[in-house]
Amino acid sequence: MKICRKESKESQLWLKLIDVDEGIENARMNLLQEATELTRIFGAIIEKMKVNKS
Repeated sequence: MKICRKESKESQLWLKLIDVDEGIENARMNLLQEATELTRIFGAIIEKMKVNKS
C-alpha cells in the first residue's frame, strides 16, 4: 500500500508539471483529481492497517 501511495503521489507531481494545450487540460485535471483521491484512499488504508496492528 505504501508503494501504491508513493506512486500516486508521483503521478500527481508529473500531472502538475506537464504543460498541455487547452484541448486536453480538462483530461489532465481529471487525472490529477483521480490521483489525489487514490492517494487519500491508500493513506486511509495504511492508517487502518496501523491501528489494527496495535
